Amino acid sequence: MIGHHHQHDHGHGHSGGHHHDHGHAAPTRHGVAFAIGTALNLAFALAELGVGFFANSLALISDALHNFSDVVGLLLAWGAAWLATWRPTASHTYGYRRVSILAALGNAALLFAATGAILTEAVRRLLEPEPVAAGVVVWVAAIGIAINTVTAILFMRDRHHDLNIRGAFLHMVGDAAVSLGVVVAALLIGWTGRLWLDPAVSLAVAAVILATTWGLTRDALNLAVDAVPAGIDRDAVKTYLASLPGVTEVHDLHIWAMSTTETALTVHLVRPNAGLDDRLLNDTCHTLEHRFGIHHATIQIEAGLHECRLAPDHVV
Repeated sequence: MIGHHHQHDHGHGHSGGHHHDHGHAAPTRHGVAFAIGTALNLAFALAELGVGFFANSLALISDALHNFSDVVGLLLAWGAAWLATWRPTASHTYGYRRVSILAALGNAALLFAATGAILTEAVRRLLEPEPVAAGVVVWVAAIGIAINTVTAILFMRDRHHDLNIRGAFLHMVGDAAVSLGVVVAALLIGWTGRLWLDPAVSLAVAAVILATTWGLTRDALNLAVDAVPAGIDRDAVKTYLASLPGVTEVHDLHIWAMSTTETALTVHLVRPNAGLDDRLLNDTCHTLEHRFGIHHATIQIEAGLHECRLAPDHVV
């Protein structure tokens, strides 16, 4: 049995110590977006808290506390993107890339918690309708829409490629929707005088946030349990590997996420009467990266003289 490992160079070294890995452009590119988004949301939440105390508005104070969850969500995603750039160490041989998956899960949990709070308040207001504070609350909500929309736009381009960025994006879009709901409800109540419209709009917003958060949660959970990442066709990968020159069998194929942006693969290829072929391995890894988006491939070549104990599909 001949074992061979091939890995593309990502620009990360193998020395100890926590250093930035400048081989990855994405996290550093998002640094500006995270900095702007965090600063805007923190300033807005603090201002809203101050106005809430000054105007003695419980609605504003509670919304300000909710907006601090935006700041936490952004910091969570930002911290994960930054940690993903740290180089591997002797004890953390993959570096800290997987933290981005945990951050996506954390952001999903924050969104569920926020939605739960909205639902609870909406049900209470349906049972006991309250007058909606107009004027200053509507203006503050309008500013909230602007700030959350600007922050969401900063992350819009990469939300499909990075689940961690998608978590931050959905958090901002969700809060823009909540603020928009406040404005719409206030205008409708001013027009019709029906107080139940406020909690009704809140319930509709909460339903939309839950629907979008479910997709984020499902994808993050799949990555956390080493499922094949969405967008990668395992059967197509296996068919390609089986078609390689001299390969008679493909087994122990595993495809999983190293982070929210990088995918790894390990596989055993049986090639009877074939020697070690570095060019074939290099070409295979190149194709796996460019055709399937798999950046980190480890391939073990076997002559097939002895049955591999990992060959059966049910053995991991």
